[in-house]
Amino acid sequence: MSAKSAKIAAAPISWGVCEVPGWGHQMSPARVLQEMAELGFSATEFGPEGFLPMEPELKATILKEHNMTAVGGFVPVILHRADHDPIPGVQKELEGYAAAGAKTLVLAANSGITGYDEKLPVLSESEWDILFNNLNRIQAEAAKIGVQSVLHPHVGTMVETAEQVMRVINGSTIPFCLDTGHMMIGGTDVVAFSKDHASRVAHSHLKDVNNSMAAKVRNHEVTYYDGVTKGLYTPLGQGDADIRSIVRNLVMAGYDGWFVLEQDNVVSSEPITGAGPFAEAKASVEFLRGVLAELDLEGF
Repeated sequence: MSAKSAKIAAAPISWGVCEVPGWGHQMSPARVLQEMAELGFSATEFGPEGFLPMEPELKATILKEHNMTAVGGFVPVILHRADHDPIPGVQKELEGYAAAGAKTLVLAANSGITGYDEKLPVLSESEWDILFNNLNRIQAEAAKIGVQSVLHPHVGTMVETAEQVMRVINGSTIPFCLDTGHMMIGGTDVVAFSKDHASRVAHSHLKDVNNSMAAKVRNHEVTYYDGVTKGLYTPLGQGDADIRSIVRNLVMAGYDGWFVLEQDNVVSSEPITGAGPFAEAKASVEFLRGVLAELDLEGF
């Protein structure tokens, strides 16, 4: 992919739509998709279960009504337990992918605990083996319908820290969703990762990060949820993540996945028109388009 042909998508979490119970005011699909379209997006991730209808054909129809292409979506899955088979749940999720033409299954290694703020168990060697085997099984299942699976390192999941990320790099072949925020919080040098492991990146979630708040989340001084409400994430270009270098490294390496603008957000009430998530998403997409324009001028 060249900078000129880069694929940009939105995500409902930027509008505060989240799978975690009690995660603020949940805006309607109609308003969220309309605002995405107003900002020039023509593609989006699905959002959490319940945001769009579970019926595959109805889900596809709603996206089509807003002229939106379905990218795929974030799917937390328990991968490490011998007494849990993740395949039936993944198969159910993939029904919606087939109907809507989505091509990327974004997996997170669900801990089995509600939310992202509890202390997590340390996986045994046998549990790591189970996790890797389930990743292989899910990759094969999704590939049957032309869907690529990627693993999303995420705060409060079994793959969160830099050490755990490298364990997956060395112990499996699954591609990654490079999430600039969650990986920074987990201690990964995301700029270095985007250069050294670009061949393993097949999808990306771009969010900018307030480093001082990220350190508090990393050190368990504040919960992830409270960090988000206190400015953990900012529009692109307004925080401490080197988004420009990360995008540059991926484009130079021939990355052909999506750049999904995904600023985790908590919305307390229905925003006024043009404010809140809309304004922040506008700032982010304008920043990214500017970075891509610069790279295009440089010949990438």
